Amino acid sequence: MSGLSFRMAVPGDEQTILNFIRALAEYEHMAHEVVATPELLREWVFEKSKAEVLFALEEGREVGFALFFHNFSTFLGRAGIYLEDLFVLPEHRGKGYGKGLLKKLAAIAEERECGRLEWACLDWNTPSIEFYTKRMCAVPMEDWTIYRLTGDTLKQAAEQ
Repeated sequence: MSGLSFRMAVPGDEQTILNFIRALAEYEHMAHEVVATPELLREWVFEKSKAEVLFALEEGREVGFALFFHNFSTFLGRAGIYLEDLFVLPEHRGKGYGKGLLKKLAAIAEERECGRLEWACLDWNTPSIEFYTKRMCAVPMEDWTIYRLTGDTLKQAAEQ
């Protein structure tokens, strides 16, 4: 991890964030679902402060990112960090940058006195699952299924 450093995103980084989102979406075969724009990212990440972005840098250039936000555990009685997206550019993988991003996020969680750091992973993404479980010692949640309302179903639920 020689030459690895980190920085938090600041206003003006919207296009860089969007580039990482698009690269991740390509990797996950979901590019058609990306509707984010630099303007939306500016509004929701920086103006409304609903998410944060951590960049991994190699020699000062962004090579990975982690987008995260706070959630809350009623059982723990404290906030946690939910990692929405983590992505390292393919040509920079295998250098420990993904692990570096997770370690930095864990340090942020500890610094903020959060009760946990959690995320979801696509079932087919074997390389990431192996990385999370074997290299990071993360534990998959059992007996839990993620549910989602979005688009028309979200509107319908709000109107009921």
